[in-house]
Amino acid sequence: APESLMQALEDLDYLAALDNNGNLSEFGIIMSEFPLDPQLSKSLLASCEFECVDEMLTIAAMVTAPSCFLHAPPGTEEIARTRWRRFSHPAGDHFTLINVFNAFKAATANPTQPGNTEKWCRDYFLSCSALSMAEMIRAELVEIMKRIELPVSEPDFGSEGNLLSIKKALLSGYFMHVARDVDGSGNYLMLTHKQVAQLHPFSSYYNTRRIPEWVLFHEFSISEGNSIRVVSEISPHLFAELVPQYYFSNLPPSESKDILQEVINHLAPVSATKEEQK
Repeated sequence: APESLMQALEDLDYLAALDNNGNLSEFGIIMSEFPLDPQLSKSLLASCEFECVDEMLTIAAMVTAPSCFLHAPPGTEEIARTRWRRFSHPAGDHFTLINVFNAFKAATANPTQPGNTEKWCRDYFLSCSALSMAEMIRAELVEIMKRIELPVSEPDFGSEGNLLSIKKALLSGYFMHVARDVDGSGNYLMLTHKQVAQLHPFSSYYNTRRIPEWVLFHEFSISEGNSIRVVSEISPHLFAELVPQYYFSNLPPSESKDILQEVINHLAPVSATKEEQK
């Protein structure tokens, strides 16, 4: 459909993947090397700047593969939620996925008996095939990084600086996927479309009953009850720091936009001082 094509081109333009003539920019050409959604490619490339490539590779693989969380059989839902809490990360679902992947790798590396990995997955209500696919996708992405000579930083998951860097890399690609809880009850209003969505039941926030105000999400699913999947908390200051100005100015008017505009206005003098120092 022409509308879909125009929206796709507009999104690529926001991601700096197109030049003034509508052709792929140099940055867009590098993005196109990855068999990923453009937003995910942008986040992966941004992770080179923020030195969190190892972690971003894992996130990219995990969100590209099918969901690793299995629907628990009737009567075992609470057991599944309890098991999943072992992997929950307070920073959000993207970080929880890193914990799941690392735990899966550890289980694979130390098999105490044949079929141990499959049993481990069953015990934690996780899909062994989805996690194995994520492992293959990650390996392929590492090969692409090496082929086009991009730096792969050392793992540093867990440190405060690393968590902030991952959020910056994610926001660099997913600034179009930001929502705000407008009433404190988990009704998230998306900045772009003004649609209201709820957290997906597989979200770590859904399990811990914590409702962050501002979130970045991987995707919006109408088929799963207007839910946002793979959600992590962000601060409006971080969003204001990384959002392209021309994208922000095109957002429809809303209370959330007004709040962000105040943050941007507050940040502007600081940014001007930094430019002068440069």
